[in-house]
Amino acid sequence: MEVVKGIRGAITVPENSGEAIERQTKKLLAEIMAKNNLQKEKIISIFFTATPDLNAQFPATAARKAGLTEIPLLCAQEMDVPGSLKKVIRVLILTYLPENQKVQHLYLEGAKVLRPDC
Repeated sequence: MEVVKGIRGAITVPENSGEAIERQTKKLLAEIMAKNNLQKEKIISIFFTATPDLNAQFPATAARKAGLTEIPLLCAQEMDVPGSLKKVIRVLILTYLPENQKVQHLYLEGAKVLRPDC
């Protein structure tokens, strides 16, 4: 039996450029999809946030370029909390997975500090 599960992830971006945002978004999505054995057809939606210092491109644009064209995507700006990690893209993927499958949240590069348990 399959149920809806949420998978979280984040990655830092070295600079505020469209190329860097696209590269890091694609990397984050590819690794989450591989680690969780995700199938595009079972993904319900993907929600991205980016810190205010990343505004050169929408992470959803990178997802579309990576072939996720039939999935509802949404981008929003992350809260600007003083002292928080900068240049971060976060993602929440809602997908159908087998009920007994444990999800693997992925925090890459500098974003590892956000979830040291992952």
